[in-house]
Amino acid sequence: MTDTTAQTQTSRTAHRAYAINAGVAWTGVVLTVLFSALGWYADAPVEPGLYGDTPDGAAGALARVADTLSYFTIWSNIAVAVAVTLLALDPLRDTVARRVLRLSSLLMITVTAIVYQVVLAPGIDVEGWSLLTDPILHAVTPLVTVVVWAVWGPRGWITARLLPGALAVPLLWIVWMLARGAVLDDYPYGFANVVELGYATVARNLFFVLLFALALAAIFWRVDIVLRKRRSRVA
Repeated sequence: MTDTTAQTQTSRTAHRAYAINAGVAWTGVVLTVLFSALGWYADAPVEPGLYGDTPDGAAGALARVADTLSYFTIWSNIAVAVAVTLLALDPLRDTVARRVLRLSSLLMITVTAIVYQVVLAPGIDVEGWSLLTDPILHAVTPLVTVVVWAVWGPRGWITARLLPGALAVPLLWIVWMLARGAVLDDYPYGFANVVELGYATVARNLFFVLLFALALAAIFWRVDIVLRKRRSRVA
């Protein structure tokens, strides 16, 4: 088999993997927004200062969708969906913007999965349509994304100089979430609930989340180097 043929086959396999990854991510996002708009999620007690206190039926549709689109979980799933959709369309195209988005989405979806399982899930009673969408958003999409990255990369796309750009979307979410919360007195998560915790505690919590993201970036960077060297030896 020639190098050109092997590269073509690898590109086709990567294309399918990215397409599957994109399909899973988009499915989770679209279903979640749709179910929120329709008011299909089961009613649950709402803690003071947290999203969820919206009118039932059509009257609360816009408010429910706005809340949904303000969760970090949705932002991270959308980032993944866009990043892998671009890769599926052209797996071999390499630009700084694509590298930044790929790294940012990888960090965001991993943070989403871990924070959800460790911090949020123990206090959530999942029921109704959430039994379908929650696993997609918080487990399936993160797992598929990390596996696809580990197997198909692209390799060599993680560097230190890309980190500031990779953190731009999470920082933008923080600004949006806090600005919106300052107007509505509503926040998405207990650890970001300014009404209950105050700005100082919330700022500390978010700072630690960003530090955790940087630690994950270092881990992914090291794994990428190891996988790249292993592939070079095989080649």
